[in-house]
Amino acid sequence: MALDQPATRPANPRFSSGPCAKPPVFSLDRLSGAALGRSHRAKVGKDKLKAAIEGTREILGVPADYRIGIVPASDTGAVEMAMWSLLGARPCTMLAWESFGAGWVTDAVKQLKLDAKVVTAGYGEIVDLATVDFDTDVVFTWNGTTSGVRVPNGDAIPADRAGLTICDATSAAFAQDLPWDKLDVTTFSWQKVMGGEAAHGMLILSPRAVARLESYTPPWPMPKLFRMTKGGKLIEGIFEGETINTPSMLAVEDWLLALDWGRAIGGLPEFMARADRNAQAIFDFCDARDWIANLAVDPATRSNTSVCLKFTDPRIVDGAAFAKAVARRLEAEGAALDVGAYRDAPPGLRIWCGATVELSDIEAMLPWLDWAFHAEIEAQARAA
Repeated sequence: MALDQPATRPANPRFSSGPCAKPPVFSLDRLSGAALGRSHRAKVGKDKLKAAIEGTREILGVPADYRIGIVPASDTGAVEMAMWSLLGARPCTMLAWESFGAGWVTDAVKQLKLDAKVVTAGYGEIVDLATVDFDTDVVFTWNGTTSGVRVPNGDAIPADRAGLTICDATSAAFAQDLPWDKLDVTTFSWQKVMGGEAAHGMLILSPRAVARLESYTPPWPMPKLFRMTKGGKLIEGIFEGETINTPSMLAVEDWLLALDWGRAIGGLPEFMARADRNAQAIFDFCDARDWIANLAVDPATRSNTSVCLKFTDPRIVDGAAFAKAVARRLEAEGAALDVGAYRDAPPGLRIWCGATVELSDIEAMLPWLDWAFHAEIEAQARAA
């Protein structure tokens, strides 16, 4: 039988988990003040880079004695800089519960060749942080972008830890409450919760992390892009807008626009509330149906940004093929773009719910998800 399609579509069907939807106020003409064709070393360039750093500090509530730097190669570059510069001084523990965390394990064990303790959890779960030895250096993701699970809080991280905590927070920053006193290195990229452009990463260092940088020299060669010290002292310019390599001043202007939008709507509390409302709409949708569920096993660890879903209907013959077909239907109808699960994750969907996404678009998309599921079930039955 023919299935009736929903009457309305999302005004913005962009639910990609990165690059993510632009802020609702975005338009290209809002970037007309970009310092294009000017040196990033000129005063105008340095002022804008400094404003990007200080605006980030203001909205996130980063302590005044923490350094914030704009670094190359997105969140990946920021994590790599931290790992290559800081690890090896003491034993380390690598935590992984999704593909990016697993990538950091590979870097530590196979590239840096550290004798690291590796603790993993399957997709939809996180490790028991209460069992982690934080007297070692600990590397982990706060929010699993590809698994839809997050650390619920920093309670398990002791204040008197001897090791450093190195946290990949790329899909958590600006949508989740990060406990700065528990994090020594925090990284994220512009293209996630704030909908900025790609290629630039942010690296936030606590005083403890700076002390490690100034007292420890890694035994391996350090690429120029990773060097944060000179003569045993932190290169302070990196954290004042003097970037290691040439940044895109257009992307910087875009980031400043996102920060301005954030201030206008109420800052971090409203960012978190927007993501929570978006995610809750999907949680409620799943709770009302027996054919779809959250990939996160424990509701306390459900992400409010990268919401990952799995199909649970027993009629589904090939889970991967079915999920891809549903995603294709949604895209073909202009109802949801780029919502397929990450390639290394279990079959299903991943719907971005960060602060730049409007709740009205989530609510308009969900009836289409209902339609796409039943349409594909019917197509599967006809093909049997």
